[in-house]
Amino acid sequence: MVEGLSWFFTNIALAFYNFFYAITHPNLWLDMGDPEAVSRVIYYGGSVEFFFIVFVAFLVLTGLGLWKNGIMWGAVRILEGFGNAVGRVAAWAGLIMVIQQIIIIFVQRVFASAQITLGFGTPLTKDVSWWSEELKLWNALVVCLCVSYTFIQGGHVRVDLIYSGVSYRTKRVLDMLGSLFFMIPTAVLTWMYAWYFLWRHLVVPKPSASQTLEQTMMKARALRWNVETIGFSPNGFNGYFLFKVLLLAFCAMVFIQAIAFFYRSFLEWKEGPESEGKYLDRDALGDPNAELVHAIDEHH
Repeated sequence: MVEGLSWFFTNIALAFYNFFYAITHPNLWLDMGDPEAVSRVIYYGGSVEFFFIVFVAFLVLTGLGLWKNGIMWGAVRILEGFGNAVGRVAAWAGLIMVIQQIIIIFVQRVFASAQITLGFGTPLTKDVSWWSEELKLWNALVVCLCVSYTFIQGGHVRVDLIYSGVSYRTKRVLDMLGSLFFMIPTAVLTWMYAWYFLWRHLVVPKPSASQTLEQTMMKARALRWNVETIGFSPNGFNGYFLFKVLLLAFCAMVFIQAIAFFYRSFLEWKEGPESEGKYLDRDALGDPNAELVHAIDEHH
């Protein structure tokens, strides 16, 4: 028990040192041409040190927010704004996916061609089967990068057993508990698996989550890039490592949204029903008549 507490608080104290050391020595981990720098990124991206840096940042921001609720509301607006911005841009991938599917059908059925060429100057020429399989990438972009946006817009399906029948403040408590004990742990665990899953398909020798920093740095001598370019078919899509990158992006978006939702739920619980939906930026179809009335009121 004592050893566990000592380990916990020691890592919290070291988080400040590790963070400032990292940002003051960027050459140690930003040079992707240096095998040792890449090895440090691989190790620290799924390490205890990185976890405690994020954890301490959350504690500091939460403490400031408890001291001044305006700071916490500011964090909510920034984090939700980030989720909305990323989601609104990534949502266009759905339109691209539809247009690309139409092109594939026309090329195959109307022009009876086996290849599609897109671009100017140095065009990209690939087999139709490559473009057909690549459609899954656009779908993955929508799923992974629009997850926070969909949550903010209220688009996720809620499995409601008791939520609708409880009071306003109880709902906010349930939301806080859900953020802390379901969303954040799930995002962290998925990140840990996804991080090494990605790097095992980018470099050799393959990294392991059980390696220490010393063992990882010893492997750096033999480290080289070996990006996965194997498709499911001979002429099929060969950029499947991008799906692994998107899985990490998904974890990050869920984690960020969990923090924003926890802060929003706490503030709405503290300030009461009048703060429900405060600063919430949700999309809505415009009403032309309402806009006309608003314009007339402004003119007068």
